[in-house]
Amino acid sequence: MKNIILISSFSLLLLAATFNTAGVKQYRVKKVVIDPGHGGKDPGTHGLISNEKDVVLNIATHLGRIIKENMDDVEVIFTRTDDSFPSLEDRAVLANKNDADIFISIHANALPPGNESVHGTESYVMGAHTREGNLEVAKRENSVILMEENYEERYEGFDPLSPESHILFSLYQGAYLNNSLRLADKIERQFKERVGRRSRGVKQAGFWVLWRTSMPSVLVEVGYLTNPKEEKYLNDRLGQVYIASGIYRAIRDYKQEIESL
Repeated sequence: MKNIILISSFSLLLLAATFNTAGVKQYRVKKVVIDPGHGGKDPGTHGLISNEKDVVLNIATHLGRIIKENMDDVEVIFTRTDDSFPSLEDRAVLANKNDADIFISIHANALPPGNESVHGTESYVMGAHTREGNLEVAKRENSVILMEENYEERYEGFDPLSPESHILFSLYQGAYLNNSLRLADKIERQFKERVGRRSRGVKQAGFWVLWRTSMPSVLVEVGYLTNPKEEKYLNDRLGQVYIASGIYRAIRDYKQEIESL
């Protein structure tokens, strides 16, 4: 019951945060938080030649550089720029404290042995998982909580390995869901139409880091490290730049669209 009350209260805060004191909704993209997943003692998933934490940091670095070079009016903020280990809560708090307009969390995917041929990108927004596969991705990404000190108290009893804990997230349909979906769709379109990647589409699942951010937020799975061919692409500098460029163009188009409303 405690968690349900927390979700309800936080939803009200999110709704209030979308309006300024004059009651006028703000449609500006001035700050983008880029979150390279995992880091430090948490390597994330891994393939034959690389760890997720290193691949996504490289892509995030390219994305930040491209934004800075092409969008003079946008400030880029990173949750980490090295092999450090910020908690999921710290990542969300950083975005909230800086009043970010967009939160992009970059990850790489994985599947158990026997699924080496599976490849492609996926973009997730906060929401109720409708497929078991979405739940498994959320459980894997949320399980980093178990590496944090005092996680039982800090996350108020949330068990990242329990399907029941994730069901609570279905009660939360954030004030930013529509714009998160808008941005996620643009990212996947860029991957498919401009970068030439296989897009596995936009999906919804209960990610703690997305739930706690009070702005449009997307978690991007840039590919499968368990697919040897895709892992090679994800470790190639040009491939990383292409992926970062696709995300940049999606942010650019989202910014233009949202500010013209």
